[in-house]
Amino acid sequence: MSEPSYFFCGIGGSGMLPLAMIVQAQGTAIEGSDRALDQGRTPEKFDWLRAHGVTLHPQDGSGIRADMTVVATGAVEDTVPDIGAAKRLGATIVTRPELLSCIFNAAPTSVGVAGTSGKSTITGMIAWILQQAGRDPTVMNGAVMRNFADADHPFASALVGSPDLFVAEVDESDGSIARYDPSVAVVSNISLDHKSMEELRDLFGGFTGRAQTAVLNLDNPETAALAQGLVDDGRGEAVLTFALGNDAADLSAHDLVPLPTGMTFALTERAGGARIAATLNVPGAHNVANALAALGAVRALGVPLDQAVASLETFAGIRRRMEVVGAANGVTVIDDFAHNPDKIAATVKTLHAFDGRLLILFQPHGFGPLKLMKAEFIDTFAGLLRPDDVLLMPEPVYYGGTTDRSVGSEDIAAGVRAAGRTAEALSDRAACGDRLIDLARPGDRIIVMGARDDTLSQFAAELLDRLRA
Repeated sequence: MSEPSYFFCGIGGSGMLPLAMIVQAQGTAIEGSDRALDQGRTPEKFDWLRAHGVTLHPQDGSGIRADMTVVATGAVEDTVPDIGAAKRLGATIVTRPELLSCIFNAAPTSVGVAGTSGKSTITGMIAWILQQAGRDPTVMNGAVMRNFADADHPFASALVGSPDLFVAEVDESDGSIARYDPSVAVVSNISLDHKSMEELRDLFGGFTGRAQTAVLNLDNPETAALAQGLVDDGRGEAVLTFALGNDAADLSAHDLVPLPTGMTFALTERAGGARIAATLNVPGAHNVANALAALGAVRALGVPLDQAVASLETFAGIRRRMEVVGAANGVTVIDDFAHNPDKIAATVKTLHAFDGRLLILFQPHGFGPLKLMKAEFIDTFAGLLRPDDVLLMPEPVYYGGTTDRSVGSEDIAAGVRAAGRTAEALSDRAACGDRLIDLARPGDRIIVMGARDDTLSQFAAELLDRLRA
């Protein structure tokens, strides 16, 4: 009989790959499949996995054995051949959230980072501060942390350290946040994204209620209500709050000054009265809020604030979070993960702090979110685009499966046009690329926005090449 192993279905995914690396570091053989591998997309990622001891198979069920534990995404359908084969053979099947939460809950000290926006950045900041403080954390992130990425680890969305301290980005979109029992629960903000507000309040309330310490944002009405709820329950000592410009918070930021590639601010600690000058090398007021969340988390773990602030100055950011791809002929190309109204608003506001027209390509991450948040998408773009900005949209990402496709990109573009701003929905991404090249002139910034599609970064790089030509 062959050695027992874990088989990750969709191993190239942003949530699967780092988890596979953490499981492999525990001494377990890793195998997997991915639809992107079969379709020839992002081959360099799969070459890297093979070079790091991962056995890859076609996603046709042929790689499944009865003695395997098969890891499926929460969204995977039974029609996927690997899952069908696992059921026929009697292999153990676990979902990614089940496996991750099991490892997370086994750690003596754990930090769960949740919220509608900012999770990956906050997780990366916490990881960098703890690593610099010599705490040797194991970290599970949903995006590449640039501080830990190098030639041998280009896909550094995981950091393998001690099993005694586990930091993880935690997802509410599939309800799996209910599985996590954190020592420290961080919630950046709560707004409409994948679930109704009633469901979200229940999920986040349970998450923070199970934690020893909850780090909560007073600037967001929903997270402020969570903080008040804990106080009303007699658990005020378990609450650590943060806010921009609000001295009532335990940690607050004042005197924010935007820089072309970062921010400066003054950090104030309510309890001790400390005031510390802070510098970030990632831009935008939203990243100051992210920094406060991270500082609150590490403060709960005993890292001195001045030491944590010093570490943040060398935080290099997260891949695809307003990442400058390059500039050519006076046009700057930016690659960005923004895919819901809050994230889009944060990016556009940050970029509008400096002069220059915005040419935005927004590829929606699915037909479902587009239908759920149609009004919010329209309001966000209509409210934030300047008269000379341009929004271009291809159809949403669609890799097959059953989904309601009744709302498409033209519905959003038409709503934005009705509000007096410039928006076009084109047949596909290639057509959007041609239009961007036609429109671009010196001083413009092209922003490629979207999630759930690794080829967006490649598309952004190709735009830069075309501008150079």
